[in-house]
Amino acid sequence: MFSCDDTDNSEDITSTNPLEFHEELNISYGTDSDQVFDLYLPANRTEDTKIMILIHGGGWTSGDKVDMNGFRDYMLENVSDIAIVNMNYRLAENTSEAYPMQINDITSVVNHLKNKQNEYVISDDLGFLGVSAGAHLSMLWSYAFDSFNQTKMLCSIVGPTNFTDPAYLNSTDPELQAILNVFDVHATTALLEEVSPYHQVTASAPPTILFYGGQDPLVPTTQGTAMRDKLENLGVIHDFTLYQNEGHGWVGLNLLDTTIKLHTFIEAHLDTED
Repeated sequence: MFSCDDTDNSEDITSTNPLEFHEELNISYGTDSDQVFDLYLPANRTEDTKIMILIHGGGWTSGDKVDMNGFRDYMLENVSDIAIVNMNYRLAENTSEAYPMQINDITSVVNHLKNKQNEYVISDDLGFLGVSAGAHLSMLWSYAFDSFNQTKMLCSIVGPTNFTDPAYLNSTDPELQAILNVFDVHATTALLEEVSPYHQVTASAPPTILFYGGQDPLVPTTQGTAMRDKLENLGVIHDFTLYQNEGHGWVGLNLLDTTIKLHTFIEAHLDTED
């Protein structure tokens, strides 16, 4: 992976040739310091250019967009005709629960892109690539809050999908219980269903590609297999990979496998001219 300087060196996009590559860092979309995103606009873009939104993990309470720089770099080098948005969002704390705050942040980013559509020279078609908590947020927003059906595909890498899963509810593992407490320490079944992509997905959901680890200590295998089965039953286009011996993330040949499958899925469902 490569790193980059995340200091704000933005320039007025209207002063540049709109057909040139354009990079703008730490664009504000709200009043909180965490409400910023990085934007990468491809050369030779048109009003049909689609957008991939990257959403980092960190258990809804930590993490940063820099964590997604590896995926950003891959896309810049290998899927160079798609715009990339790498976003931060407000993190859950004792005084601010993850939901609906973080979903609202995604909506704010999408609205910002819509308002700047002519200036950026992009379409309003979206893809999402999320890891862990970011994958959960990507799925939940796309399945339940995408009012205009802008999401054309999404990718979940080790994303929680169902908080009413007995593997969560019946576990005495403090780490798993902490995951539920992020949403509400006294969460009702109704609330847990409301924040679960598994319970919100419908037959009109966008194509979804899923990757999970069979030895993940934070996201039980059933989170992936149940989501796969639900998508299958609903007739939603999907792809599913379970790496039996991996945990909450992986490197090496399995990461290469993930990259190849994800690239193919992006080309099939986002990197096309509709």
